[in-house]
Amino acid sequence: MIALIQRVSSAKVEVDGEIVGQIGKGLLVLLGVEKDDDRQKADKLSEKVLNYRVFSDADDKMNLNVQQVAGEVLVVSQFTLVADTQKGLRPSFSKGATPSLANELYEYFAEKCGEKVEVECGRFAADMQVSLVNEGPVTFWLNS
Repeated sequence: MIALIQRVSSAKVEVDGEIVGQIGKGLLVLLGVEKDDDRQKADKLSEKVLNYRVFSDADDKMNLNVQQVAGEVLVVSQFTLVADTQKGLRPSFSKGATPSLANELYEYFAEKCGEKVEVECGRFAADMQVSLVNEGPVTFWLNS
């Protein structure tokens, strides 16, 4: 399971012109699910995302996590994160989870995060338009 997290001052996701998820200060989480992922990996990754210190403290050092700054999380499913790009000029998605497993773990991950912070979500398998204001920019690649 892969999470590409971005520290944002705002982010939203739209489907067919309708806003389906929107946050202010917090983290945009692009989530990729691989075929060997399970709830245990989702638990581990959600804890890492929620506790990863990417927000500045009073000394302007990244020492605070999204919970400590009362931030929100926007979770967006992104199967392209699991692509194998090592060979050729076309990505392979052979490591990706089946759509049913990916959706199950995407929803579970969002639910786990929602136990500790406010969470908004994109729409699984939809053609989404994601807009964000990345602060810093600050972006990290995390996996379980």
